[in-house]
Amino acid sequence: MTFNDIFKSNFLENVTAVSPLDMVLTIVLAFGIGMFIFYVYKKTYQGVMYSSSFGVTLIALTMITSQVILAVTSNVVLSLGMVGALSIVRFRTAIKEPLDLAFLFWSIAVGIILAAGMIPLAIIGSIIIGLILLVFVNKKSHVAPYIVVLSCSDSDAELEATTILQSHTNKLIVKSKSAATDKIEINYEIRLRDDDTSFINDLVKVAGVNSAILVSYNGDYMG
Repeated sequence: MTFNDIFKSNFLENVTAVSPLDMVLTIVLAFGIGMFIFYVYKKTYQGVMYSSSFGVTLIALTMITSQVILAVTSNVVLSLGMVGALSIVRFRTAIKEPLDLAFLFWSIAVGIILAAGMIPLAIIGSIIIGLILLVFVNKKSHVAPYIVVLSCSDSDAELEATTILQSHTNKLIVKSKSAATDKIEINYEIRLRDDDTSFINDLVKVAGVNSAILVSYNGDYMG
C-alpha cells in the first residue's frame, strides 16, 4: 500500500457518480409528477376527513424514492447496503382508505421509474393512471345508498314504519336486526326515489317508534 492509497477517498470518488444534470432533472420531474399525484388524490378523496399532510407525503415520497434509486443505480455496493438498511424500517401509520395504498405505491413506482431513466413511461403512465382514477373514483351511482337505523318498542310499530319506508324507497333491505324485551333495533339499506328525506320525520311520529336515523352509506357496512 502506497502513501497515496492511505489518503485515497472513496467518498470523493462518488461525488461525480451521478451528473448534476441527472440529479436536477430527476428531482424536478419527480416533484412535477408528485404534484400531479397530489392533485389526483385531492380530487378523488372520498374519506370523512381530508388530510393535507398525506398529500404532501405523496410528493415527498416520489422525490425521496427517485433520489434513493438514483444513488443505488450508480453504485452496486451501495445498492446492497441500501437493501439491508431499508429492511429494518418499520412503518406504523395505518392506512385508513384502501385507495390511499394505491397512491402510495404510485408515488414509489414513479420515483423508481424516473431514477431508472424511463421518463416517457413515468409521465405517460402517470397521466393515464390519473385520468382513470378521476373517471372511475368520481363516478357516482344513479341512486345513492343510505342506511336507516330504526328503534321501535314493539312489532306493530316496526311493521308500520317498514310500510312507510317501502312507500318512499325503491329498494329496502334489512342489514341487521336486534331485539330486546322492550326494544327492537333494525338497520335498513335503502335507495331513495328522490332527494326528499321528510319521511324520517313521519317515522318518529309513529306510535312505538323511539328514533329514526338516516345516514349516508358508502358500501363498507360493518354489521
